[in-house]
Amino acid sequence: MTTNWMDDPAVAKIDRAKLDFLQTLVSESRALSGEQLLPFLMAAAKKIKDNHISFDAKETETIVSAMRRYAAPEELEKLDRLRKLRGR
Repeated sequence: MTTNWMDDPAVAKIDRAKLDFLQTLVSESRALSGEQLLPFLMAAAKKIKDNHISFDAKETETIVSAMRRYAAPEELEKLDRLRKLRGR
């Protein structure tokens, strides 16, 4: 996924440090298989907690929508799997 989603006007009001952190996680997850995704997400949740980062529901939806606009088909599949894991 390109970093273009971070420049989308929809995410302009979200703290840039949060977006940068999230972009790092996105980059780290690129090469993961489906089996590797859940352990990665569990580790990512710990990193988020350790760094005192949180995303409210509106921020999450805005970010996911922006990411979807710039995602390749295989990245869309990962986003959909993540949403299913979150129960949304």
